[in-house]
Amino acid sequence: MNRRDFLITTSAAALTPRIALASAPTQLVAQPVTAQILPDGAPATPMLGFNGSTPGPVLRARQGESFDIRFLNQIGQGSAVHWHGLRIDNTMDGVPGMTQGVVSAGDAFAYRFRAPDAGTFWYHAHNRSWEQVARGLYGPLIVEEQTPPDVDHDLIVMIDDWRMTDSGTLADDFDNRHDQAHQGRLGNFARALIVPSTPARRGDRLRLRLINVATDRIFPVELEGIDGKVVALDGMPLGRPQELSGLVLAPAQRADIIADVVSADPIAFVFRTQDGPYLLGEIPVEGVNSMRQASEISALPPNEMAQPDMDNAVSLTLSMEGGAMSRRMMQGMMGGNIWAFNGQSGLTDTPFHAFERGQTARIRLVNDTRFPHGIHLHGHHFFEVETDGTLGALRDTTLVDAGESRDIVCVFDNPGKWLLHCHMLGHQAAGMKTWVQVT
Repeated sequence: MNRRDFLITTSAAALTPRIALASAPTQLVAQPVTAQILPDGAPATPMLGFNGSTPGPVLRARQGESFDIRFLNQIGQGSAVHWHGLRIDNTMDGVPGMTQGVVSAGDAFAYRFRAPDAGTFWYHAHNRSWEQVARGLYGPLIVEEQTPPDVDHDLIVMIDDWRMTDSGTLADDFDNRHDQAHQGRLGNFARALIVPSTPARRGDRLRLRLINVATDRIFPVELEGIDGKVVALDGMPLGRPQELSGLVLAPAQRADIIADVVSADPIAFVFRTQDGPYLLGEIPVEGVNSMRQASEISALPPNEMAQPDMDNAVSLTLSMEGGAMSRRMMQGMMGGNIWAFNGQSGLTDTPFHAFERGQTARIRLVNDTRFPHGIHLHGHHFFEVETDGTLGALRDTTLVDAGESRDIVCVFDNPGKWLLHCHMLGHQAAGMKTWVQVT
């Protein structure tokens, strides 16, 4: 993937999802679809999607409103839907075997939950997710602030990659053990899916909601043609907006950007690779906005979060182990045992830790492997601890590079059984998952 001048189009109907509002019950149908993933003129690709498209419809609500969604499974195998990043009731989290039963082919399940936080979230399949997400079972979920920021366009930018064959189909090797033992399933084609595909004007102020929906690929992303700030990460507003430089999105991570269009050239989303810059997608720029006056980019209003009790925090360590070139692999521990947390591969009968509701924990995430991992906690957000010991950004997924460690601080205030896993979904499939209990 090294073509900087490769023109990405977004004209295919299957890549322009509709908007479903929380004010009315919504039916979300998982079904086979056909999508023009490759450029126009290349073969279309059989995939899976929701309501006739991949990505699925944009689910949108105002903070504090509730979603009423009837999920209907028509993909021919069991599935479920996880509402990534939303701090909702445990029974609605969408994890078969932990919070609900698998929704069999032809069956339905009713999801009803309140959206407590404003921000950028997404939804995706959570049964055989390393395959079903790769096939297209995902979509954006947007919760608007009570008073949204003043922008001219609010755009969703979903970044994905696909492993394509010469005939335009997805390579059917989702359980490839070599991939799972290394970086995961990395595609040979990538693009940014921009919704809606609306031209901007020079001088416009934009809100860009970036979501990495790839199963395993980490995307360092550069944006050209705008001047702005990162105002939220993983749906949680930053206390102070950050510079755009050095933006890296692990699978499942999100970044909200507010920026001004400063060039007549298209706004470009560029993926920097070892072989050079790769153009993921563009927003065309047509005309000039002469009415908007330049102004400071302010912080978004914070979501209501419990503050950690550091004096009484429990200290824990979660060590990532296994993978290619590890002792675990060399000892021949296969059959789902490629990866582990603290020597345990896959879900066990007992949790990583049982917390009393409201208890604070400081967890050291130790990556004792040769590959990076994006660790996702369901039902909660946590603070990343900075190198100086201060509490940094709130995240639901944190990227820990190979051989490194990171401390996170979380107030476990949402009761239930919650999954804790690597969101490189190939790593999750091969054992890198555990769970916590909050009572």
